[in-house]
Amino acid sequence: MKNSTIKKHTISDIIEILGDSPQTDGLHVHLSKNKFEEIPLSYPFRADNYAFLLVVSGVLKIQLNLITYTIRSNEMISIKPQTVTHILEMSNDLEIIGVSFTVDLILKNSFKKIELNAFDFFTSNNIPKLKLLEDEMNTSVTLSRLLEKNNSFNDQKPFFKEEIINYTFGLLMYHYASIYKKTYPNLEADLSRQEELTLRFLKILNENLKKERTVQFYADVLCITSGHLSKVLKEVSGKTANQLIDDGVIMEAKILLGNPSLTIAEVTYELQFSDQSFFGKFFKKHTGFSPSEFRKTHKTISL
Repeated sequence: MKNSTIKKHTISDIIEILGDSPQTDGLHVHLSKNKFEEIPLSYPFRADNYAFLLVVSGVLKIQLNLITYTIRSNEMISIKPQTVTHILEMSNDLEIIGVSFTVDLILKNSFKKIELNAFDFFTSNNIPKLKLLEDEMNTSVTLSRLLEKNNSFNDQKPFFKEEIINYTFGLLMYHYASIYKKTYPNLEADLSRQEELTLRFLKILNENLKKERTVQFYADVLCITSGHLSKVLKEVSGKTANQLIDDGVIMEAKILLGNPSLTIAEVTYELQFSDQSFFGKFFKKHTGFSPSEFRKTHKTISL
């Protein structure tokens, strides 16, 4: 059996791959300028964290859940957990700022002051890209560098370090949320409890997708009824729990089928379907294609 699993990385894994120094647990700021001669992560991977990716100069071509985005100077994109990320191209003059943080970090009491309705752009169905104005860009860079400076481990520990990190991170969150609201005014805010439940569900789904596909399992873990879970998810994402679970399975299947070295039988095994026939029927029901037809006809979309 080939190693067919899409690689999963924690923030710590990515820090090591990028050659960065460790920072506060659950939060990392990556600053790079002409740092890499080649793409540091040249394969599709899934991270367990949220991220803001801001291009200061140069061009970055990146694929997120099979959709290709070209991000240029003064443009930013947000990435949520479960997203299959594949860096395709990096220009020689690329300067980038990446701010990565976990669900657990957001849900800590120290960050309760940051209302979860600032996360609309993470819970929306699409992945919106932002073009920043010059003053918005300057603010983004200043806050990110300040956050990196205080979030790093060093011998000089400033007074109120934790408070500085919390408030700087919160300010950066609201800064981007404000720009998103202006650019995409139809992104609606949801109640904080609904947002929190959605974030928890997505985290658990990401960890258990291949072996647990019943709504009842996720409802039991979250200590709520399956009906209430689906109702909240429908209000926040526009889809029920069943639909989100199926979407996750189909996305995983598409990524694996995109690997020509894997047979359909191997993809079936990796996704833990009982047999190839059942997987084929499931896949065709949700995509309109059989797995073999999808391999022949599928083409990625670029934005």
